[in-house]
Amino acid sequence: CFKAEKGTITMLVPKFDLFVFDWDGTVMDTTEPIAAGICHAFVALGYKDPGMQIARSVIGLDWRSAILTIEPEFRFDHYDQFEQAYREYYLVKEKEIGIFPGLEDLMRKMKAAGLRLAVATGKSRRGLDRVFAQTGVGDIFEATVTADESAGKPNPLMLQMLAEETGVDIHQMVMIGDTEHDLWLAKNAGCAAVAVSYGAFPKSELVKWKVPVVDDVPQLASALGVDELL
Repeated sequence: CFKAEKGTITMLVPKFDLFVFDWDGTVMDTTEPIAAGICHAFVALGYKDPGMQIARSVIGLDWRSAILTIEPEFRFDHYDQFEQAYREYYLVKEKEIGIFPGLEDLMRKMKAAGLRLAVATGKSRRGLDRVFAQTGVGDIFEATVTADESAGKPNPLMLQMLAEETGVDIHQMVMIGDTEHDLWLAKNAGCAAVAVSYGAFPKSELVKWKVPVVDDVPQLASALGVDELL
């Protein structure tokens, strides 16, 4: 990026035209309670406990895909019971969780500098609205798409929908996420990607994708070309 003055605000000419953030494990530190909630729900319905590692591996997928990935024989007449058991566990934990340290500050500085931000998440619209209300960061993002409004990751439809809504060519976007599902999404859509190592997937898996893998917010800012904002 290079700076361009606009009044008293420093504007940045961006490396990308739209910065698309995954939510769980990328923006909000929800990985462990989501995984624990998944394990809790399976056990509550009489299924085998998948364990935290496997539960973490499906974070970011839409619910049905996540459930079937873990248990291909899952009975979908149990779906509502599964969701209820999960919510009873997870929603209590979610109230104690916030944005990863330093990330809100970075994103607000990006917006103030004239950059455009969006969200593509495996959450439902109800779930995203809930965490927006909790964290107060919804105003940062000009466009959002959720799993129940689109095809789930890694289908490229989420990014195609954001392209249509914002007018930004997919090749001028960057997808920021913490899982292989996010990186598959970016690859299938044809856009750039940056992976964060502090979420659901271990760094050893993310580096296989040959994309920038960052460990903290300063490294993320550098990978996105906005380190001058920090």
